[in-house]
Amino acid sequence: MAKIRVVVDSTAYFTKEYVSENNIDVVQLKVEFGGVTKDEGFPGEFEEFYNKLKNSTDFPVTSQPPVGAFVKVFQDAVDNGEEVITLTFSSKLSGTYNCAKLAAEMVAPDKITVIDSESAVAVHRFLAEIAVDLAKEGKTREEIIKAIEDQKTRMGIHLTVGSLEYMKRGGRLSGAKALVGTLLNIKPIIGLVDGLLIPVEKVRGKNKAIEMMISKIPDDVKKISIGQVLNMEEANRVKAILEEKFKDAEVTIYEVGPVIGSHLGPETIGLCYIW
Repeated sequence: MAKIRVVVDSTAYFTKEYVSENNIDVVQLKVEFGGVTKDEGFPGEFEEFYNKLKNSTDFPVTSQPPVGAFVKVFQDAVDNGEEVITLTFSSKLSGTYNCAKLAAEMVAPDKITVIDSESAVAVHRFLAEIAVDLAKEGKTREEIIKAIEDQKTRMGIHLTVGSLEYMKRGGRLSGAKALVGTLLNIKPIIGLVDGLLIPVEKVRGKNKAIEMMISKIPDDVKKISIGQVLNMEEANRVKAILEEKFKDAEVTIYEVGPVIGSHLGPETIGLCYIW
């Protein structure tokens, strides 16, 4: 039976340590900022970007990986006698899925499966972790795909922002709405709906927003990951609340990278979960 190689794009936000320990390949999305284009990078490398974002009038431009980046990774795996399972950022949020599909067709479509996570950030990561764990157990590619597709029916994301400024700068909110929202201290709650991250509710005040997000997590939740952008103090406070409320769940904190975080801004807090 062929060994399974797991491939993700950078928006799963795996740490370098996890990637190294579990033989995962990460294909990087790109971020152009101030005339310089760089790989998105890994958690632990984002602080400089966000500090620059806070102090700049420029706004970053993000882009999917080149097809060739997937081709290189896929070819390496196939040449090594491995089959491949790839999980990407939602196809409704990025062209990354289509890039990976095209690369798979170019290399070995019978040995490479590309799965649209229909999600983002830590939920994308949770799905990839299933692939990693089952591959270690010796499960077949078909068995792993089935488990991932089953888990995709039980996943959620809710997040809110510290400031409406970055949603305005990214074109996701008009200047007038941003001004009114700021004056009234309105915080949007953005949720995962059919593979899209869209505003689903709005409340007054960050604490109210967090309370509402927590209320949406089902009682039988298995994993919760708290996404944050320059916001560890608040993330730790929320972690303590979640650990008290959901005693059987695994609760972690992760750092949201530039591809997603640039549209949300510093002080963002988000809850990703599966049940």
